[in-house]
This record gives sequence, C-alpha cells and structure tokens, in this order.
Amino acid sequence: MRIVVKVGTSTLAHSTGRINIRRVGSLCRVLSDLLNAGNEIILVSSGAIGMGVGKLSLGDKPEDMATKQAAAAVGQCELMYIYDKEFSEYNHTIAQILITNSIVNNETDHKNFINTVSRLLEFGVMPVINENDTISTEEIVIGDNDTLGAIVATSLNADLLVILSDIDGLYDKDPRTNGDAVLIKEVYEINNEIMLMGKGTGSTLGTGGMHTKLRAAKAVTEKGIDMVIANGSDPKILYDIAENKDAGTRFYGKK
Repeated sequence: MRIVVKVGTSTLAHSTGRINIRRVGSLCRVLSDLLNAGNEIILVSSGAIGMGVGKLSLGDKPEDMATKQAAAAVGQCELMYIYDKEFSEYNHTIAQILITNSIVNNETDHKNFINTVSRLLEFGVMPVINENDTISTEEIVIGDNDTLGAIVATSLNADLLVILSDIDGLYDKDPRTNGDAVLIKEVYEINNEIMLMGKGTGSTLGTGGMHTKLRAAKAVTEKGIDMVIANGSDPKILYDIAENKDAGTRFYGKK
C-alpha cells in the first residue's frame, strides 16, 4: 500500500516541546518495519516549531510570526537529524521536502512536487514532508499538517491517510469535558452532523484540532482514499491500521 502517515507535535514531543525519545524511536521502528513489508510510506511530520520552542527554552508556543519562524528553523534541524539517525539504524534513507501553498496554487509546482516524491519512492526513499514554516508570511498558509496530509494523499493517489494525534479518534462529543463520550469507529459519510462533532481546539504546541482532521477526511474520502484518526501514544497501532483491524476511527473513501 501507499500510506501517508501524519504525526502531530503532541505525538512527537513532550508538553515542554522537547522530543519524546521513546515514542519517536518506536514510531521510526514501526514505519521501518512497514517499509520492509513492501509498503510505500510518506511521512508528513509536524513538530518543527514545537521542538524549536523546546530547544530555545521559550516555554510556550510564540505568538509573533518572527519567533515562530525562528523556532521552526531551529526545530526543523533537530527533527530531521533525529529522523535520519533513527531510520539509518534500519537501513532506510529519508528525504526532506519543505513546501508552501504553491503546490496547491501553482500547477507547475504541484506537478514538480508529484514527480519528485514519485521518484524518491522509486528509489526506495521515504519522503518526510512539512510546511516551510520558516518562510511562510501568513499565520496559516496551507492551514495545518492535517490539511497538508490530505493534499499529499490526494496528490499522490495514496491508498490510506493515517493521522496520529493525542486522541483515540472521533467522539460523538468532546471526551475531555464529557465522560460519556462515545468513540465512533467507522464513518461512511461525512455530513454536517459529523462535522459538528469536530468543534474544539488542538493541543498547546500544535495547530490542528478535530475540525481540521474532519476537513482532511472529507477531502481524501471524496477521492476514494480511506483515512484513520488514531492515538499516536503507541505507534504500534500502525500495524493494526495497515492490516485494516479495529483501531481509532476509520473514514471510508467513496468507491
């Protein structure tokens, strides 16, 4: 399968912004195993700003654009260093791709992006994709990495988009404030009722929330691509997801 895996800041880092070494190590090990099994993996990774916040000891996510971009510049270096080190242990090569909204708005850039990623996959290289936060001049350009994951999945005709987050999946109400919230395991149609379940905000260091994930699900399922939202606290859940077992919330693509 061709699988796009999006990991959020909350999966990669502690609340301090510092790297969650044990979890990232497990993530890279599982992804390497899925690669060994013959899958094509494209990793859409958040975490640059969050890790920059930790490395610069800023405490909280900055509000002004210049500091955000500075944190992203520092954090992206650390993020790719860690990925390169971890995947090299399993004899896998990675490639960094930093993109802006030109891949959406410019036909030539979009085609070049597809061609580059396709060639990397032919070489057996795993692309690691992030938005280029260091040069973006708006608060939100592509929107967030949930949206970016959907753009990547639809552009490259993926079989599956997996969004790993700090929540088990889509609930009928916010589980943080409602003890009787029920996890919805399967969604066949994303209607207004489903979209209303996505109200709320994301984590402190990240930019996305359930609403952005539902928008991503709507975008990919309309192209016939399945999507799963699952908790990334134990990356081994990716094995169950790849084998179409019960894990998180699965949104079924329109066939």
